[in-house]
Amino acid sequence: SDQAMVDLMSDMNAGNIKAVMFLNSNPAYSLPNAEAFKTALSKVDLKISFATAKDETSAVCNYICPSNHYLESWGDAEPYKGIYSIIQPTIRNIYDTRQAEHSLLKWSGSDSDYYTYLKKNWTSAMFGKQNGTTSASAFWNKTVHDGVFETSGASTSGANFGGNIDEAASAIASRKAEGSLDLELVSDLSMGNGNQANNPWLQEMPDPISRVTWDNYLAMAPAYANENGIKDGDVVTLSANGKSVDVPALLQPGMANNSLALAIGYGRTNTGKVATDLGVNAYQFMPVADGTFSNMISGATVTNTGVNNTLASIQEAHTLMGREIVKETTLEEWVAHPDAGNHRHKFETSEGKKYAKDVDLWATEKYPEHPKPNHHWGMSIDLNACIGCGSCVVACQAENNIPVVGKQEVANKRGMEWIRIDRYYTSDMTKAKAKEEHVGKVDMYHQMEVAEENPQVVFQPMMCQHCNHAPCETVCPVAATTHSSEGLNMMAYNRCVGTRYCANNCPYKVRRFNWFKYSDNKYFDYNMNNDLGKMVLNPDVTVRSRGVMEKCTMCVQRLQYGKLEAKKEKRRPVDGEIKTACAQTCPTQAITFGDFNDKNSKLSAAKKDERSYVVLEELNVQPNIYYQVKVRNTKAKHSHGGHH
Repeated sequence: SDQAMVDLMSDMNAGNIKAVMFLNSNPAYSLPNAEAFKTALSKVDLKISFATAKDETSAVCNYICPSNHYLESWGDAEPYKGIYSIIQPTIRNIYDTRQAEHSLLKWSGSDSDYYTYLKKNWTSAMFGKQNGTTSASAFWNKTVHDGVFETSGASTSGANFGGNIDEAASAIASRKAEGSLDLELVSDLSMGNGNQANNPWLQEMPDPISRVTWDNYLAMAPAYANENGIKDGDVVTLSANGKSVDVPALLQPGMANNSLALAIGYGRTNTGKVATDLGVNAYQFMPVADGTFSNMISGATVTNTGVNNTLASIQEAHTLMGREIVKETTLEEWVAHPDAGNHRHKFETSEGKKYAKDVDLWATEKYPEHPKPNHHWGMSIDLNACIGCGSCVVACQAENNIPVVGKQEVANKRGMEWIRIDRYYTSDMTKAKAKEEHVGKVDMYHQMEVAEENPQVVFQPMMCQHCNHAPCETVCPVAATTHSSEGLNMMAYNRCVGTRYCANNCPYKVRRFNWFKYSDNKYFDYNMNNDLGKMVLNPDVTVRSRGVMEKCTMCVQRLQYGKLEAKKEKRRPVDGEIKTACAQTCPTQAITFGDFNDKNSKLSAAKKDERSYVVLEELNVQPNIYYQVKVRNTKAKHSHGGHH
């Protein structure tokens, strides 16, 4: 507990502690009074760190005894009363490390390693709690195979709440000064508490709301920022709880006017080459009250320094400005009309108004479309289910050897992600409102660019749409991007000469150009320059070189593997057994991947749903990626894409 840490520091200062061991903790960074902690720690004779990599705490210890990575370790757990699980390694040790528990056994005089100790404990203490196996050895083998063991008295019922909401609310309110500026320390989705800060994939993963990478920032309400002459990226001096730092500002719609937010997990001073001195340490602002570290600090002040530090954001347009890129409706409207929010538009042609699908420059009587005799791969993305978490972004990066380019290149709009999650806010101005109030188009669109004070938010994953009438294919002078007989828009890397005509002609802006050779390049020293970093590369995917265009391939390597496995068994692939990395990783199953030619597949059913639509249907490029209209359980004010 927080109080226990306060007591430990008191005991260390008093000379009552002779030895301290640190496992999975880094208090010299994460404590609000880290300097005081290090001073107290210096009075302890023996200090041992089991850190797997250097950190602020290991730097002030006498000995560093690196423990195994958790994927190299044995262990067990009891997540619920009477339900036990086995933790087992998935890989052999990469380095010459030793699990912390093994070290403790060794130092206590035992000759046993931790695996033997764990197995002995299970076969002696747990074997008697079951009756499914007749021998201890068989019980152990079965538990390792199953991963879990459940006793007859197991319970999954939740714990009873013993707190007092009113008292807690009153205690929080008592710490707030009337009319003061409150600073809230928040946990960034990618950084968490900062223990994975040296992972470049996580640093380059955009925040779901702000869309900023590689930095923390002081988020504030646009109204407060405007009152104080602060713009996005302006470096401000934040003062709170007796501490001050300079940090870039971010105008965040939806925040209360008297509130600020700063993410923890940044400002590391002793970690790897990726995260050292990146951002500011927010832990230092935490007050200690009644033995508890608080995330809320009242009485903060902000002063503009007059310096601007451009934030590395991957999204500049924050509203849809009346476009139906995202289509929405309300629950009430959808129940009454299943196609609500999914109006099919007709467009002006020389032959009168027609649906986009009926105006086709590609199709002929003999060849109405690309033939797809075997498979027709595609996706459906449910905007109701997408929570913008970014799991698909990192999964795609890991699966497809997408390089990390760093803060400056992201700021230069040269990010390499194959899938991005566009986040849109609602705006006070709509086309209907402009018409009612006689607002001109120029003023209307200017006002549409501004998010409302308390906006609604929608997330939309966007990747290569694998168009059947792909604009990129027709402009490539060397046929480096072509269409497969299975509906995929393919890239031949060794044929690409880097004209970038395809990127210019892509209406979805999902093609990425390799401005540099990112592997074995000292200027991009993240995870492709040494043997350990290269161990994470997928051997089934080409590492692209400078001057080559790349984009989503629909994980074609997985498609080929799945088809070959099915062929060996003399059958067709079964719906759901082949999944792209993004679909496999999505925690809400918002992404459905499959074969349109399989009429019984989930994808075929999703395409037939009346909520199904394609983005920019007026272009009639016939994407193989479909979206499902977002249904909000609200009143009709913000329904439909035109109201964004």
